[in-house]
Amino acid sequence: MHELLDLSATALAELYRSRRVTPSDYAEVLLEHIARWEPHARAFYLFDPDNVRAQAKASTKRWASGEQLSDVDGVPVTIKENITTEGDPAPQGSVVGPKTPANADAPVAARLRDAGALFLGKTTMPDYGMLSSGISSLHGITRNPWQLESNTGGSSSGAGAAAAAGYGPLHVGTDIGGSIRLPSGWCGVVGLKPTYGRVPVYPYFTGRCAGPMTRTVDDAALLMRYIAQPDSRDATSPPAESIDWTISAANVSGLRIGLALDAGCGTEPDTEILAAVERAAEQFARRGAKIVRLKPVLNRTMLDGLDGFWRARLWNDLKELSDADLSRVLPYIVEWARQGKKLSGTDVIDGVNAIFDMKASTARAFDSVDAILSPTSPVTAFPAEWASPTNNPDSPFEHITFTVPWNMGGQPALSINCGFARNGMPIGLQIIAPRFADQQLLGLAKAYENWRGPTLTWPCPPDLAGSN
Repeated sequence: MHELLDLSATALAELYRSRRVTPSDYAEVLLEHIARWEPHARAFYLFDPDNVRAQAKASTKRWASGEQLSDVDGVPVTIKENITTEGDPAPQGSVVGPKTPANADAPVAARLRDAGALFLGKTTMPDYGMLSSGISSLHGITRNPWQLESNTGGSSSGAGAAAAAGYGPLHVGTDIGGSIRLPSGWCGVVGLKPTYGRVPVYPYFTGRCAGPMTRTVDDAALLMRYIAQPDSRDATSPPAESIDWTISAANVSGLRIGLALDAGCGTEPDTEILAAVERAAEQFARRGAKIVRLKPVLNRTMLDGLDGFWRARLWNDLKELSDADLSRVLPYIVEWARQGKKLSGTDVIDGVNAIFDMKASTARAFDSVDAILSPTSPVTAFPAEWASPTNNPDSPFEHITFTVPWNMGGQPALSINCGFARNGMPIGLQIIAPRFADQQLLGLAKAYENWRGPTLTWPCPPDLAGSN
């Protein structure tokens, strides 16, 4: 496989700067690589190679004249379907979703366009983003490059597949219950859910974040330099501030690191996952951190309350569809959401209160520790055709119990690969830091990445399998 495909965004920009490689050179190599992968992975919703070439040509001219717009000028980035880009529809993963082209870039897309990033394509997501799965009534099945019979997770399913398959170094997903971290864990990449509001989104909603999905911590930090800029369209976006996103490995000596191996409810974690996370915790302990066993921050009442609230919220939208259109939505989603119409106003308020209970519980968790380690997911893999690890709309969120509390609490959380299971699939380690400690979190992840060492072998296209 071509050596350019494994380059980080920083390394690629350095080649552009030295004129040893141009954005057009890189684009041709990458497009050939994607052509091999895409019929199998199906990571893209929108992908136009001619448009990619045109963007690369314009970037090549800017670098040649010394007028590049930023360090990511001409560096490819994929953007999740629900992050609007001007002129493109954002149907929310559903065959009956809106088809009207967006009239403006969402905040993340606008900042990256200002920086001259090469918009490679829009990545897939499941219906309405309410599945941790790669299946969609519009996009079909997005598959995990590590094992095509396995699920990517979601809802940033295409972004996870694109990052693992090497569709360039930079990818952006969104996360409201684990939708960046879960596919990142199952696809073996770095996925950062920033502090709530740190990266502006539009439309904004409780717990919803946008963030990087990359192969390295440094590339995640690089993306944050551009996407963590305030935007008045997101009322939760903090004021402009000067943040140095140049990350170095944290010194963990003397830190109190919480270890959370019990989510409090949901699917029991596989023993392989627990063992891998404990080994990661030992790495911190060897460098002088004190490991503190933590009690769960979540309970069944909180999870069920949030489940009910989300059902009612989506049903409020689905009930406006005609019977014919409703029949075209992914049946699992309809069956799950339909229960929302049975809920009373009091039930829905109980769900809202569950969010505030999670906020309080996650904040208390940092009274005694500086950061927290946990599994990203309790399972290592599930079939590509399933809507969730349980594949049961009556219990759809049993696998998000390690991730969802930090969405509701607003803390930054990151998934990074910490090993492989016997089935060959990656295992995600989740690292969580207090609110607005995003740089601290990235520094901890960088330290762990250094101890672990780089991922040396990534999935290759099926027609090249066995050639490495």
